[in-house]
Amino acid sequence: MQKKKILIFIDWFLPGYKAGGPVRSMANMVEYLRDEYAFYIVTRNTDYTEIMPYKGIEPNQWTDFSEGVKVYYAAAENQNLSTFKNIISSTTFDVAYINGIYSWKFSIMPLIALRKFSGKKVVASRGMLAQSAIDVKGGKKKLFLKLVKLFNLYKGVTFHATNEKEKEDINGILGLGLKVQVADNLPKKTLPEEKSINKVGGELKLVSLARISPEKNTLFAIECLLELGKVEGRISFDLYGQVYNQQYWEECKSVIVKLPENIKVTHKGTVEADRVGDTIQNYHALFLPSRGENFGHVILESLMAGRPVLISDQTPWRGLTGRKAGWDISLVESRRSKVESQGNSWEGVLNLLKEMEQEEFEGWCEGARKRAERFIHDPGLVKSYDRLFNI
Repeated sequence: MQKKKILIFIDWFLPGYKAGGPVRSMANMVEYLRDEYAFYIVTRNTDYTEIMPYKGIEPNQWTDFSEGVKVYYAAAENQNLSTFKNIISSTTFDVAYINGIYSWKFSIMPLIALRKFSGKKVVASRGMLAQSAIDVKGGKKKLFLKLVKLFNLYKGVTFHATNEKEKEDINGILGLGLKVQVADNLPKKTLPEEKSINKVGGELKLVSLARISPEKNTLFAIECLLELGKVEGRISFDLYGQVYNQQYWEECKSVIVKLPENIKVTHKGTVEADRVGDTIQNYHALFLPSRGENFGHVILESLMAGRPVLISDQTPWRGLTGRKAGWDISLVESRRSKVESQGNSWEGVLNLLKEMEQEEFEGWCEGARKRAERFIHDPGLVKSYDRLFNI
Protein backbone atom coordinates (compact mmCIF):
# COMPACT_ATOMS: atom_id res chain seq x y z
CA MET A 1 0.00 0.00 0.00
CA GLN A 2 1.28 3.46 -0.89
CA LYS A 3 2.31 5.60 2.06
CA LYS A 4 0.29 8.67 2.92
CA LYS A 5 2.41 11.80 2.29
CA ILE A 6 2.78 14.56 4.90
CA LEU A 7 4.09 18.01 3.90
CA ILE A 8 5.60 19.82 6.92
CA PHE A 9 6.63 23.44 7.47
CA ILE A 10 8.93 24.09 10.43
CA ASP A 11 11.42 26.89 11.18
CA TRP A 12 14.32 24.60 12.13
CA PHE A 13 15.07 20.92 11.63
CA LEU A 14 18.04 18.58 11.85
CA PRO A 15 21.00 18.91 11.69
CA GLY A 16 19.97 22.01 13.65
CA TYR A 17 19.52 21.58 17.38
CA LYS A 18 19.65 25.04 18.98
CA ALA A 19 15.88 25.58 18.83
CA GLY A 20 15.44 22.74 21.30
CA GLY A 21 12.09 21.02 21.79
CA PRO A 22 10.34 21.72 18.46
CA VAL A 23 13.25 20.22 16.51
CA ARG A 24 13.32 17.18 18.80
CA SER A 25 9.55 16.75 18.51
CA MET A 26 9.70 16.72 14.72
CA ALA A 27 12.81 14.52 14.53
CA ASN A 28 11.21 11.93 16.82
CA MET A 29 7.92 12.04 14.94
CA VAL A 30 9.42 11.34 11.52
CA GLU A 31 11.78 8.71 12.95
CA TYR A 32 8.88 6.90 14.60
CA LEU A 33 6.43 7.10 11.71
CA ARG A 34 8.52 7.04 8.52
CA ASP A 35 7.72 3.34 7.90
CA GLU A 36 4.01 4.22 7.68
CA TYR A 37 4.19 7.74 6.20
CA ALA A 38 6.36 9.66 3.71
CA PHE A 39 7.50 13.04 5.05
CA TYR A 40 8.40 16.15 3.05
CA ILE A 41 9.83 18.82 5.35
CA VAL A 42 10.32 22.50 4.40
CA THR A 43 12.68 24.38 6.71
CA ARG A 44 15.46 26.96 6.91
CA ASN A 45 19.01 26.13 5.81
CA THR A 46 20.40 27.64 9.03
CA ASP A 47 20.16 26.74 12.71
CA TYR A 48 18.36 28.88 15.31
CA THR A 49 20.14 32.27 15.83
CA GLU A 50 22.70 31.38 13.12
CA ILE A 51 23.27 33.06 9.75
CA MET A 52 25.76 30.55 8.32
CA PRO A 53 24.09 27.79 6.25
CA TYR A 54 24.50 24.15 7.17
CA LYS A 55 27.70 22.71 5.71
CA GLY A 56 27.40 20.10 2.99
CA ILE A 57 23.69 20.72 2.33
CA GLU A 58 22.54 22.09 -1.04
CA PRO A 59 19.67 24.55 -0.43
CA ASN A 60 16.45 25.12 -2.39
CA GLN A 61 15.95 21.54 -3.52
CA TRP A 62 14.61 18.31 -2.09
CA THR A 63 17.30 16.39 -0.20
CA ASP A 64 17.03 12.72 0.81
CA PHE A 65 17.39 12.96 4.59
CA SER A 66 16.64 9.34 5.47
CA GLU A 67 14.39 6.57 4.22
CA GLY A 68 10.90 7.99 3.92
CA VAL A 69 12.02 11.56 4.68
CA LYS A 70 12.90 14.37 2.24
CA VAL A 71 13.88 17.90 3.35
CA TYR A 72 13.80 21.20 1.44
CA TYR A 73 16.35 23.50 3.10
CA ALA A 74 15.24 26.96 1.97
CA ALA A 75 17.85 29.72 1.82
CA ALA A 76 16.80 33.14 3.15
CA GLU A 77 15.84 34.45 -0.30
CA ASN A 78 13.54 31.46 -0.85
CA GLN A 79 11.65 31.73 2.43
CA ASN A 80 8.70 33.48 0.81
CA LEU A 81 5.12 32.99 -0.29
CA SER A 82 6.03 32.42 -3.95
CA THR A 83 8.44 29.60 -3.13
CA PHE A 84 5.98 27.95 -0.76
CA LYS A 85 3.19 28.11 -3.34
CA ASN A 86 5.51 26.50 -5.92
CA ILE A 87 6.44 23.72 -3.47
CA ILE A 88 2.76 23.09 -2.69
CA SER A 89 1.70 23.04 -6.36
CA SER A 90 4.57 20.78 -7.45
CA THR A 91 4.39 18.27 -4.55
CA THR A 92 1.79 15.56 -4.18
CA PHE A 93 0.76 15.21 -0.54
CA ASP A 94 -2.24 14.20 1.57
CA VAL A 95 -1.78 16.19 4.79
CA ALA A 96 -0.20 19.59 5.46
CA TYR A 97 1.38 19.96 8.91
CA ILE A 98 2.51 23.34 10.24
CA ASN A 99 4.70 23.48 13.31
CA GLY A 100 4.10 26.50 15.52
CA ILE A 101 1.93 29.62 15.70
CA TYR A 102 3.80 32.93 15.55
CA SER A 103 6.45 32.48 12.85
CA TRP A 104 5.65 34.67 9.85
CA LYS A 105 7.74 32.63 7.46
CA PHE A 106 7.01 29.05 8.52
CA SER A 107 3.60 29.25 10.21
CA ILE A 108 1.59 32.12 8.72
CA MET A 109 2.86 32.18 5.12
CA PRO A 110 2.36 28.41 4.69
CA LEU A 111 -1.23 28.76 5.90
CA ILE A 112 -1.81 31.51 3.33
CA ALA A 113 -0.17 29.41 0.62
CA LEU A 114 -2.38 26.45 1.57
CA ARG A 115 -5.67 28.35 1.26
CA LYS A 116 -6.76 26.34 -1.78
CA PHE A 117 -5.55 22.98 -0.45
CA SER A 118 -8.57 20.75 0.13
CA GLY A 119 -6.83 18.06 2.18
CA LYS A 120 -6.31 17.98 5.93
CA LYS A 121 -4.37 20.89 7.44
CA VAL A 122 -2.85 20.41 10.89
CA VAL A 123 -1.28 23.12 13.07
CA ALA A 124 0.81 22.08 16.08
CA SER A 125 0.68 24.83 18.70
CA ARG A 126 3.67 23.40 20.65
CA GLY A 127 2.59 25.05 23.88
CA MET A 128 2.61 28.51 22.29
CA LEU A 129 -1.00 29.18 23.34
CA ALA A 130 -0.37 28.53 27.02
CA GLN A 131 -0.73 31.68 29.11
CA SER A 132 2.88 31.39 30.31
CA ALA A 133 4.04 31.51 26.67
CA ILE A 134 1.69 34.33 25.65
CA ASP A 135 2.92 36.48 28.55
CA VAL A 136 6.40 36.61 26.98
CA LYS A 137 6.25 39.50 24.45
CA GLY A 138 2.55 39.43 25.24
CA GLY A 139 1.55 42.62 23.39
CA LYS A 140 2.62 41.37 19.97
CA LYS A 141 1.19 37.89 20.52
CA LYS A 142 -2.19 39.17 21.70
CA LEU A 143 -2.41 41.49 18.68
CA PHE A 144 -1.57 38.59 16.38
CA LEU A 145 -4.24 36.39 17.94
CA LYS A 146 -6.84 39.14 17.43
CA LEU A 147 -5.87 39.38 13.75
CA VAL A 148 -6.07 35.58 13.42
CA LYS A 149 -9.69 35.67 14.52
CA LEU A 150 -10.46 38.71 12.35
CA PHE A 151 -9.13 37.10 9.16
CA ASN A 152 -10.28 33.56 10.07
CA LEU A 153 -6.76 32.27 9.41
CA TYR A 154 -7.46 28.88 10.96
CA LYS A 155 -10.57 28.07 8.94
CA GLY A 156 -10.63 24.35 8.19
CA VAL A 157 -7.57 23.67 10.35
CA THR A 158 -7.17 20.83 12.86
CA PHE A 159 -5.00 21.68 15.84
CA HIS A 160 -2.52 19.17 17.22
CA ALA A 161 -2.33 19.28 21.03
CA THR A 162 0.06 17.03 22.92
CA ASN A 163 -2.17 16.72 26.01
CA GLU A 164 -5.59 17.69 27.35
CA LYS A 165 -4.21 20.81 29.07
CA GLU A 166 -2.90 22.10 25.75
CA LYS A 167 -6.26 21.34 24.16
CA GLU A 168 -7.91 23.51 26.83
CA ASP A 169 -5.38 26.30 26.13
CA ILE A 170 -6.14 26.22 22.39
CA ASN A 171 -9.90 26.33 22.92
CA GLY A 172 -9.56 29.01 25.58
CA ILE A 173 -7.54 31.36 23.34
CA LEU A 174 -8.99 30.69 19.88
CA GLY A 175 -12.53 29.53 20.69
CA LEU A 176 -14.47 26.32 21.32
CA GLY A 177 -15.45 25.79 17.68
CA LEU A 178 -12.00 24.59 16.59
CA LYS A 179 -11.19 20.97 15.91
CA VAL A 180 -8.41 19.83 18.26
CA GLN A 181 -6.89 16.33 18.32
CA VAL A 182 -4.58 15.08 21.07
CA ALA A 183 -1.43 13.08 20.26
CA ASP A 184 1.41 13.09 22.77
CA ASN A 185 4.96 13.82 21.61
CA LEU A 186 6.90 10.79 20.48
CA PRO A 187 10.16 9.91 22.25
CA LYS A 188 13.39 8.60 20.84
CA LYS A 189 12.93 4.98 19.88
CA THR A 190 15.65 3.51 22.08
CA LEU A 191 16.82 4.04 25.65
CA PRO A 192 20.49 4.92 26.17
CA GLU A 193 22.74 2.38 27.80
CA GLU A 194 22.54 2.56 31.58
CA LYS A 195 25.49 4.36 33.14
CA SER A 196 26.11 4.79 36.86
CA ILE A 197 27.68 7.81 38.54
CA ASN A 198 29.36 8.00 41.93
CA LYS A 199 27.23 9.65 44.62
CA VAL A 200 28.48 10.55 48.08
CA GLY A 201 26.80 12.62 50.74
CA GLY A 202 27.70 16.29 50.56
CA GLU A 203 28.24 16.38 46.80
CA LEU A 204 25.70 17.23 44.12
CA LYS A 205 26.09 17.74 40.38
CA LEU A 206 23.08 19.41 38.73
CA VAL A 207 22.50 20.14 35.06
CA SER A 208 20.09 22.15 32.92
CA LEU A 209 19.82 21.68 29.15
CA ALA A 210 17.54 24.48 28.00
CA ARG A 211 17.85 27.97 26.63
CA ILE A 212 18.69 30.66 29.18
CA SER A 213 15.35 32.45 29.31
CA PRO A 214 12.49 33.56 31.58
CA GLU A 215 10.33 30.70 30.25
CA LYS A 216 12.86 28.15 31.47
CA ASN A 217 13.18 30.01 34.80
CA THR A 218 16.98 29.90 34.88
CA LEU A 219 17.17 32.80 37.32
CA PHE A 220 14.77 31.09 39.73
CA ALA A 221 16.96 27.97 39.75
CA ILE A 222 20.06 30.01 40.58
CA GLU A 223 18.18 31.88 43.30
CA CYS A 224 17.18 28.54 44.84
CA LEU A 225 20.88 27.74 45.21
CA LEU A 226 21.54 31.15 46.73
CA GLU A 227 18.80 30.62 49.30
CA LEU A 228 20.45 27.41 50.47
CA GLY A 229 22.89 29.73 52.24
CA LYS A 230 26.04 28.33 53.80
CA VAL A 231 25.78 24.57 53.37
CA GLU A 232 28.49 21.98 53.85
CA GLY A 233 29.77 20.07 50.84
CA ARG A 234 29.84 21.04 47.17
CA ILE A 235 27.15 21.79 44.62
CA SER A 236 27.76 22.41 40.93
CA PHE A 237 25.10 23.49 38.45
CA ASP A 238 26.07 23.41 34.77
CA LEU A 239 23.93 25.23 32.22
CA TYR A 240 23.83 24.09 28.59
CA GLY A 241 21.77 26.22 26.21
CA GLN A 242 21.49 29.34 24.11
CA VAL A 243 21.48 32.71 25.87
CA TYR A 244 18.01 33.69 24.67
CA ASN A 245 17.95 37.09 26.37
CA GLN A 246 21.23 38.87 27.19
CA GLN A 247 19.65 41.18 29.78
CA TYR A 248 18.13 38.17 31.54
CA TRP A 249 21.50 36.41 31.52
CA GLU A 250 23.08 39.47 33.13
CA GLU A 251 20.50 39.17 35.92
CA CYS A 252 21.49 35.53 36.32
CA LYS A 253 25.17 36.42 36.53
CA SER A 254 24.47 39.07 39.16
CA VAL A 255 23.12 36.29 41.41
CA ILE A 256 25.85 33.78 40.51
CA VAL A 257 28.55 36.10 41.89
CA LYS A 258 26.74 36.13 45.25
CA LEU A 259 26.92 32.34 45.67
CA PRO A 260 29.26 30.91 48.29
CA GLU A 261 32.52 29.34 47.09
CA ASN A 262 31.24 25.78 47.43
CA ILE A 263 28.28 26.37 45.06
CA LYS A 264 29.30 26.85 41.43
CA VAL A 265 27.12 27.75 38.43
CA THR A 266 28.77 27.53 35.00
CA HIS A 267 27.44 28.17 31.50
CA LYS A 268 28.87 25.43 29.26
CA GLY A 269 27.54 26.49 25.86
CA THR A 270 25.28 24.18 23.87
CA VAL A 271 24.98 20.43 23.32
CA GLU A 272 24.05 18.74 20.06
CA ALA A 273 20.78 16.83 20.19
CA ASP A 274 22.32 13.36 19.93
CA ARG A 275 24.58 14.05 22.93
CA VAL A 276 21.89 15.20 25.39
CA GLY A 277 21.35 11.82 27.06
CA ASP A 278 25.06 11.11 27.40
CA THR A 279 25.62 14.58 28.85
CA ILE A 280 22.89 14.15 31.48
CA GLN A 281 24.48 10.89 32.64
CA ASN A 282 27.51 12.89 33.85
CA TYR A 283 25.29 14.52 36.49
CA HIS A 284 23.13 13.46 39.42
CA ALA A 285 19.91 15.25 38.42
CA LEU A 286 18.26 17.58 35.93
CA PHE A 287 17.26 20.91 37.54
CA LEU A 288 14.66 22.72 35.42
CA PRO A 289 11.98 24.76 37.26
CA SER A 290 10.37 25.76 33.96
CA ARG A 291 7.37 28.11 33.94
CA GLY A 292 5.62 25.82 31.50
CA GLU A 293 6.23 22.92 29.12
CA ASN A 294 3.69 21.36 26.81
CA PHE A 295 5.94 18.29 26.84
CA GLY A 296 9.55 18.75 27.96
CA HIS A 297 11.81 16.55 25.83
CA VAL A 298 14.84 17.11 28.05
CA ILE A 299 12.83 15.90 31.05
CA LEU A 300 12.06 12.65 29.27
CA GLU A 301 15.68 12.37 28.11
CA SER A 302 16.81 12.67 31.74
CA LEU A 303 14.39 9.95 32.83
CA MET A 304 15.53 7.77 29.93
CA ALA A 305 19.13 8.34 30.98
CA GLY A 306 18.27 7.12 34.47
CA ARG A 307 18.57 10.46 36.23
CA PRO A 308 15.89 11.94 38.50
CA VAL A 309 14.52 15.39 37.69
CA LEU A 310 13.81 18.43 39.86
CA ILE A 311 11.17 20.36 37.91
CA SER A 312 8.12 22.58 38.40
CA ASP A 313 4.52 21.39 38.40
CA GLN A 314 3.96 23.25 35.10
CA THR A 315 4.75 20.27 32.86
CA PRO A 316 2.91 17.02 31.99
CA TRP A 317 5.44 15.10 34.11
CA ARG A 318 3.57 14.88 37.40
CA GLY A 319 3.45 12.53 40.38
CA LEU A 320 7.15 11.82 40.08
CA THR A 321 7.98 11.56 43.78
CA GLY A 322 5.66 8.62 44.37
CA ARG A 323 7.50 6.71 41.63
CA LYS A 324 10.92 7.79 42.92
CA ALA A 325 11.60 9.41 39.53
CA GLY A 326 12.02 12.99 40.71
CA TRP A 327 10.17 15.98 42.15
CA ASP A 328 7.60 18.31 40.55
CA ILE A 329 7.20 21.31 42.84
CA SER A 330 4.88 24.31 42.75
CA LEU A 331 6.30 27.64 41.60
CA VAL A 332 3.58 29.50 43.50
CA GLU A 333 5.10 28.56 46.83
CA SER A 334 8.16 30.43 48.06
CA ARG A 335 11.39 28.51 47.70
CA ARG A 336 11.60 27.79 51.43
CA SER A 337 7.95 26.91 52.05
CA LYS A 338 6.55 23.42 52.35
CA VAL A 339 4.33 22.19 49.53
CA GLU A 340 1.60 20.32 51.39
CA SER A 341 0.69 17.99 48.52
CA GLN A 342 4.18 16.57 48.30
CA GLY A 343 5.92 17.57 51.50
CA ASN A 344 8.72 19.06 49.40
CA SER A 345 10.27 22.48 48.94
CA TRP A 346 12.95 23.55 46.47
CA GLU A 347 15.45 24.04 49.28
CA GLY A 348 14.47 20.77 50.96
CA VAL A 349 14.88 18.65 47.82
CA LEU A 350 18.22 20.25 46.95
CA ASN A 351 19.49 19.40 50.43
CA LEU A 352 18.03 15.90 50.19
CA LEU A 353 19.79 15.31 46.87
CA LYS A 354 23.05 16.75 48.17
CA GLU A 355 23.14 14.44 51.19
CA MET A 356 21.96 11.33 49.35
CA GLU A 357 24.32 8.34 49.38
CA GLN A 358 24.94 5.86 46.56
CA GLU A 359 22.40 3.16 47.42
CA GLU A 360 19.48 5.54 47.91
CA PHE A 361 20.46 7.56 44.83
CA GLU A 362 20.52 4.45 42.63
CA GLY A 363 16.93 3.75 43.71
CA TRP A 364 15.91 7.15 42.31
CA CYS A 365 17.85 6.49 39.10
CA GLU A 366 15.99 3.20 38.69
CA GLY A 367 12.67 4.94 39.31
CA ALA A 368 13.48 7.54 36.66
CA ARG A 369 14.32 4.86 34.10
CA LYS A 370 11.12 2.94 34.82
CA ARG A 371 9.04 6.10 34.39
CA ALA A 372 10.59 6.61 30.95
CA GLU A 373 10.03 2.98 29.95
CA ARG A 374 6.36 3.24 30.93
CA PHE A 375 5.92 6.19 28.57
CA ILE A 376 7.97 4.82 25.67
CA HIS A 377 6.20 1.47 25.57
CA ASP A 378 2.69 2.93 25.52
CA PRO A 379 1.02 1.44 22.40
CA GLY A 380 -1.41 4.34 22.25
CA LEU A 381 1.28 6.82 21.17
CA VAL A 382 1.50 5.77 17.51
CA LYS A 383 -2.26 5.12 17.30
CA SER A 384 -2.94 8.73 18.25
CA TYR A 385 -0.91 9.90 15.22
CA ASP A 386 -2.78 7.56 12.93
CA ARG A 387 -5.97 9.29 14.08
CA LEU A 388 -4.33 12.73 13.67
CA PHE A 389 -3.32 12.10 10.06
CA ASN A 390 -6.32 10.09 8.96
CA ILE A 391 -9.47 11.41 10.67
